[in-house]
Amino acid sequence: MIALLQRVISAHVVIDGANIAAIDNGLLVFIAVEGNDTEAQAQRLLERILTYRVFSDGDGKMNLSVRDVEGGLLLVPQFTLAADTGRGTRPSFSATALPDQAQRLFDTIETLAREMHDEVAAGHFGADMKVHLINDGPVTFCLKCNAGRTAAPRQSL
Repeated sequence: MIALLQRVISAHVVIDGANIAAIDNGLLVFIAVEGNDTEAQAQRLLERILTYRVFSDGDGKMNLSVRDVEGGLLLVPQFTLAADTGRGTRPSFSATALPDQAQRLFDTIETLAREMHDEVAAGHFGADMKVHLINDGPVTFCLKCNAGRTAAPRQSL
C-alpha cells in the first residue's frame, strides 16, 4: 500500500464540474492499493499518515503531525502510484489490486480516518477527478506499508 502525502495550504477535488471534497491547511494524500495489501496494512498506513511529522513547530522543525496541527485530511484514490515503471516507456499495472479489493481497502482507510480524525474529505474511487492544490513548501513524502516486510537488522562495524 502506498500513500503520497503532500502538505497543502488548500486542496479540493472536482468531479463533472462540481467541487465534491475540500480542505484548507492539512494533508492531501493519494493512496494506491497493491495486490497483496490487507486491512491490517490499511490501518497501519492510516496511523502513519495521521502521525507523520511534516508540519513545522515553533522552531521551524518538522515535529508536528496533521493531528497536532488539527489540519484537514483529503484522501484521493490513485492506482497509478503502484505502477511498475522499471522498464520501457509504458507503465505496467500488474502489481495493482483488482478494483473491488482496491475500493474496499480505500473505503477502509476513509472510514477509519473519519473515526480517528476530525476533518476528513475524500475523492470518489474510480471517478475522473480533477485535483487542485496549493502545495505548502513544497513538502511531499511517499509512505509504503508492505505485507510481511520488516526492517533489516543493523549490523555494527
